[in-house]
Amino acid sequence: MGRKAVGIDKIVTDLVVADDAATKKELAKKILAMSYKLGIYPASIHDFYMARGRGEFGGFTVPAINLRSMTYDLARAIFRVAKKNNSGAFIFEIAKSEMGYTAQIPAEYVSVILGAAIKEGHKGPVFIQADHVQVNAKKFQENPDKELQALQDLIADAIAAGFYNIDIDSSTLVDLSKEDIKKQQKFNYEVCAKLTQFIRRIEPKGITVSVGGEIGEVGHQNSTPEDLRAFMSGYREKLRKGLVGISKISVQTGTSHGGVVKADGSIAEVKLDFTTLKTLSGIAQQEFGLGGAVQHGASTLPEEMFHKFPENNTLEVHLATGFQNMMLDSRNFPADLKKKMYDWLTVNAANERKEGETDEQFFYKARKKALGQFKKEIMGLAQEVRDSIAAEIENKFDFLFKQLDAVNNNALADKYVTLRRVISRPRKEAKEIVHDGEGAD
Repeated sequence: MGRKAVGIDKIVTDLVVADDAATKKELAKKILAMSYKLGIYPASIHDFYMARGRGEFGGFTVPAINLRSMTYDLARAIFRVAKKNNSGAFIFEIAKSEMGYTAQIPAEYVSVILGAAIKEGHKGPVFIQADHVQVNAKKFQENPDKELQALQDLIADAIAAGFYNIDIDSSTLVDLSKEDIKKQQKFNYEVCAKLTQFIRRIEPKGITVSVGGEIGEVGHQNSTPEDLRAFMSGYREKLRKGLVGISKISVQTGTSHGGVVKADGSIAEVKLDFTTLKTLSGIAQQEFGLGGAVQHGASTLPEEMFHKFPENNTLEVHLATGFQNMMLDSRNFPADLKKKMYDWLTVNAANERKEGETDEQFFYKARKKALGQFKKEIMGLAQEVRDSIAAEIENKFDFLFKQLDAVNNNALADKYVTLRRVISRPRKEAKEIVHDGEGAD
């Protein structure tokens, strides 16, 4: 193992445990400079997806993986799996809500991912995505300008850090009380168009940030072709002429974020509508030139379902809670630390407990909120403990890459993805990232 690989461990650890923004910023700059020197580039998947929409290739689903904890160790595992499977199209992502409760600001998240790429000898593009940049419907109703400004601030910080893939989630503004479908989608497509225009205004020269839209809020009623056509019609009307629009569309087909937990702590069976997914992906490609449809809330689905995503023309699938569960429920995760986390939740998340909820249901839903509070303790676990947990989850990553047929596409990524070195304009990090809403899978 080279000195550079050994050194990156310390730099990443120092960045993660640092309490002051200035230290994080300096270490982040150091990691980015190392990455560029080694041929590692934060990149946009936009051109790759648009080529998919033109029918130039297909047959696989891109995994988009949210890393809430043990980010460095698990990112390293993903890079190892990608190398093993000759995979070039895979995404690291974190939702607006997750940034808050996991205490991972954009600059830190990007730096840790790039640190993992350095450690594992990765070359080429690294796709890092802001998942569910979600509009809070209540705050939007009270003061739409203030809510949009908060989202623009987050987007600007994310892009400055190296997030060149942004998923806008204004589906929370869909109003199903309206009879007319286009009126139902009105605030959704208007806000998505406004935020797309903002992204185009601030994106780095030479990079077209991949922007995603969403027509159906996860956990609510399934999306329809009429929803998609109404959204796209309104979105194109509102988007300033000549601007590049979205590259993909997220739809609802029966899943929910994190799965539905039963009283005994097990996950309820999901009836996922693959026919709807295939139909909407086809419409997105053939009628609107998009890369296709995106499936959220998939990580807790039964293993036998995953091969159906590429079979049904799914462009991208989002995976999060399942890996968090594997970490916390691993026999190698220290029982005393888990108890400390649960004790903290009993006090600090008591207001989230619903009447009649069992302990299993409460802790399953709430435990993600303890990840930021105990980030340093988890990062400080003995290396052999972290390695053993990461090895278990690495096997799952490998299984999913194969099931999604996200293998042997490295040449396609090389063909369609442009690598650009970006000199970012200085941005102040957001002082606080509010985690209102679910917004992660």
